[in-house]
Amino acid sequence: MNASLCLITPGHLASSPRVVKEAEALVAAGYQVRVVAGRYFDPVEALDSEIMATAKWQVTRLDYRRGVSAFARKSMRLLARCAFGRLRTAVMHLAVRAHHAESFHLGVVASKNPADLYLGHCLAGLPAAAHAARRRGTRFAFDAEDFHDSETLEACGNGVDARLPPLLQAALLPKCAHITASSPLIGGALEQKYRVRTVPVLNVFPLAQAPRAPVVPEPISDATPARVYWFSQTIGPGRGLEAAVAVLSQLRTPVELQLRGFVSDCYKTQLSKLARDAGLARSIAFLPPAPPSEMPRLAASAHLGLSCEESTPLNRDLCLTNKIFAYLLAGLPQLLTPTSAQRALAAELGDAAVLFDVSRPAATAACVDSLLTNSAQLAAARAAAWKLGQTRFNWEFEGRRVVEVVRSSLTKSR
Repeated sequence: MNASLCLITPGHLASSPRVVKEAEALVAAGYQVRVVAGRYFDPVEALDSEIMATAKWQVTRLDYRRGVSAFARKSMRLLARCAFGRLRTAVMHLAVRAHHAESFHLGVVASKNPADLYLGHCLAGLPAAAHAARRRGTRFAFDAEDFHDSETLEACGNGVDARLPPLLQAALLPKCAHITASSPLIGGALEQKYRVRTVPVLNVFPLAQAPRAPVVPEPISDATPARVYWFSQTIGPGRGLEAAVAVLSQLRTPVELQLRGFVSDCYKTQLSKLARDAGLARSIAFLPPAPPSEMPRLAASAHLGLSCEESTPLNRDLCLTNKIFAYLLAGLPQLLTPTSAQRALAAELGDAAVLFDVSRPAATAACVDSLLTNSAQLAAARAAAWKLGQTRFNWEFEGRRVVEVVRSSLTKSR
C-alpha cells in the first residue's frame, strides 16, 4: 500500500496554490494525499469550490467563521497572548495558542486520519503538523513559503508577534523530517538562524496553465496603451504599488496599470487618487480576482508584468513571489524591483526581466520607455520569458524536488 500524506494549511485552498500544486504532484507520484485547510473568507469560497471540483486528493476544511467552538478558540488565543506577553519564560503550548487560534484544532483534525508524514504549510501549519505527528507516532515536515521571523512590519513592531515565530521555529524546525523553502534566500536565512537544512522549491506553475502558444499583444499606441499587469489575492498597501505608480506616471509611452485581486473601496480610492495626482494619464484598471490556475493565461495579453516587492520587512526582501513565475509561464517580460532575492533572480532571467528601481523614478521610467518603444527588443524579451517558463521555471521541474524530498523523508522514517 502506498504511503499516506497529510498537508495542513490554515488558509483557504485558493489562498494556498503551493499546497494545491504539492498535493497534485504527490498524488501523481502514487501517494495517498489528504489536505486539511481553513475556511474563513466568504469571497474565496467560489474559488475553493473550483479547486475541489477537480481535485484527485481528499479535502477537509475547518470553518473558522462562526460557531461556539470557533469563538471559544479565538477567545483562548486572546487570553494566551495576554499571558504570553507577561511571561518571561516561554511556554510552548501557550505560544502555539497565542500565534493562531486554530493550530491545535488543525492538528487534531489532521490526526484523525493516519498519515506516514504530516506536512505543515504557513507558520500555523508547523505546530499543527507536529501535533498530528505526535498523536500518531509519526513524523512531520514544513514548507517555509515566507521568512516568518520578519513577515510584516506590524508583527516586527509588536512584542508578542515578534517573539512567537522564532520560538516556534527554534523548537520545531530541527525536528522536521525535511524543510522546503520558496526561495533560496529564505532557505539560507533559516539555515543560518536555526542550523537546519532546507531544499528550495520555487513558487512556479504547471505547464498546463500556460497559454497554448506565445501571445502577441496589440502594438502600443495612444488607442492601445501598454498594459502593465500585477496580481495578488489582495490589492493593498505594503506591496510597492504606490512607488510603482510614481515611476509609471513618468513614462512617455501611454500606459495602463492593471491590478487583479480583492480590493477594499478605501484602498481603491486612495491608490486611484495617488495615480491622478502623480499624473498617470489613464485610470488604474481594477480587475476581479480569479482562480490561481488561470493566472498565467490572464497575464499573457499584457505588455509587461510588475513584481514590485519592497525591501522591508526582511521577508519581502528574501521572497520570490508566484507572480514572477506566472509571468514567465505566460511569456510575459517583467519589471523587478531590486530586492535581494529578485536582483539575484534577474541575473538568471536575462532579457526576460528589467530591474525597476523605484528609488530612481526618472531613470527607471526612461529605461522602461526604451523597452516599450523598441518592438524588436520587446518581442525578444517575450520570447526569452516564454522559453524560461517552458524549460526551467515550471512545476514539472520544481515538483520533482517535492516528490524526491518526501520520498527521502519516508525512507529515513522507515
